[in-house]
Amino acid sequence: MGGVLSRPSGSAPGQELREFQYTSGDFERVRRLLYQQAGINLSATKAQMVYSRLARRLRSLRLRSFADYFSYLEQHEEEWQQFINALTTNLTAFFRENHHFEMLAAHVRKHAHERRPLRIWCSASSTGEEPYSLAMTMIEALGSFAPAVEIIASDIDTGVLTIARTGIYPEERIEQLEPARKKSFFLRGKGAQRGKVRVRPELQALIEFRQINLLDSNWGIEPGLDVIFCRNVMIYFDKATQNKILERMVHLLRPDGLFFAGHSESFVQATHLVKLIERTVYRPALRRH
Repeated sequence: MGGVLSRPSGSAPGQELREFQYTSGDFERVRRLLYQQAGINLSATKAQMVYSRLARRLRSLRLRSFADYFSYLEQHEEEWQQFINALTTNLTAFFRENHHFEMLAAHVRKHAHERRPLRIWCSASSTGEEPYSLAMTMIEALGSFAPAVEIIASDIDTGVLTIARTGIYPEERIEQLEPARKKSFFLRGKGAQRGKVRVRPELQALIEFRQINLLDSNWGIEPGLDVIFCRNVMIYFDKATQNKILERMVHLLRPDGLFFAGHSESFVQATHLVKLIERTVYRPALRRH
């Protein structure tokens, strides 16, 4: 299983021996393939991360080299999803950047009198903490465990979506939440599930989880969204890809809809598309009728 220990060509003296041969050319090929498949512009500093994550796939598939893996990718279309899953980063938490959820609650209460469901798209749901935080915010803002709300939660990574759908987490994931939220929204595990918590079914009922690649030509989402959460996603794309995705997302928003971005993201190059109204919160730049 695996290949011989080898030192990548061009590697620095003293670099550790590796199980699989891995060259700078292999790394550049991974970068190109990831960009083609997912639009992700992988940093040139991520060579070691790429090796450690894809080495697991090589072991699992009993391949001897990265060259063998590239050949395998070409011959097995289903492996592309595993390739993307291995290389995407999923850092998340319940109510991360809490001021975003406070602003969302105010926006929702403002529109609560309208006789229609409020529609939200969480475009990088990861393991589910963000969309479940959205669901909790909707329940609290509207004072009902069955609010008129539709939440679409998507991710490119099928692995994290599987976790998100279950709604089961280690208990330490909710340590920072207020006691009232823990009591209202989570069920504690017993027996074999001791040390774990599960979100209440009412939260799961508000969310539809989908696998969506933002490079796909059809996302299957109808216009008229009230809110889009697209946080810490755009940083992985180059400016041209950012603008293309942002333009498509903005056209899905209602004229007064809100677009929430990550705190390391800025759209100064896209003022024709979005207008900054609060810290990393935007509205469509042009009011459409």
